Order: sequence, then structure tokens, then C-alpha cells
Amino acid sequence: MILWFGVATIAVGIVAGVVCLVVALRKQGPNDYTLGVTLLGAVLLLVQIVISIFAPLAGNDARGDPLEFWMYLIVAFIMPLAAVFWALVDRSRWANYVLAVVNLSVAVMTYRMLVIWG
Repeated sequence: MILWFGVATIAVGIVAGVVCLVVALRKQGPNDYTLGVTLLGAVLLLVQIVISIFAPLAGNDARGDPLEFWMYLIVAFIMPLAAVFWALVDRSRWANYVLAVVNLSVAVMTYRMLVIWG
């Protein structure tokens, strides 16, 4: 796992969580901004999957348990996609709370992946 990319993913997750929380506190439904930042986090996790496939081939092996790392990564990738689907189905302000929790959870899970990797 590349450190700067992991830190960037964590930063996007925190910013996305705060954006979704602010929109939810304003009692608005999901919009392009909340869905967009959540999907940006999913794209970063997809890139992380590709990086994690090729990193061991370049000699950058995980020091922790690879199975634990991959389970964190797969679940962290699925969560934003499921949350966006939820927000598209349920257009209430509560969907933004779900997006906020998911984005903050992705940030925490990415930090845990950094710890496992290195």
C-alpha cells in the first residue's frame, strides 16, 4: 500500500463524511455533491485494489495478515456503493446520514489497512 495514497483516501473519506453530515443537518436529501464525494471514495478504493494486486509483485509485501487486509479492502469498497444505492432509493435526508457514516467508516478502515500493510 502506498502511504500517500492511503492518506489521500483517508482525507477524502473524512471530507466526504463532513460534507454529507452538513447536508443532512441542513435537512436536505442526497444531491450530486454527497453522492459524488462518496463515489470518489469508491473510485479511490478501486485504485487501491489495483495497487494492492501489483504491489507484492514489486516487492512491497504486507507485513500483517494479507487475508485481513483484503477483507477490509473489499468491504470498504462495497460500502460506498451500497450507500449510494441506498441514497438513490431513499431520497430523504436520512440517506445523507448513512453516507456520512459510511464515508467516515471508510476513512477508519483505510487507516486500519495502512496499519496492516506496514
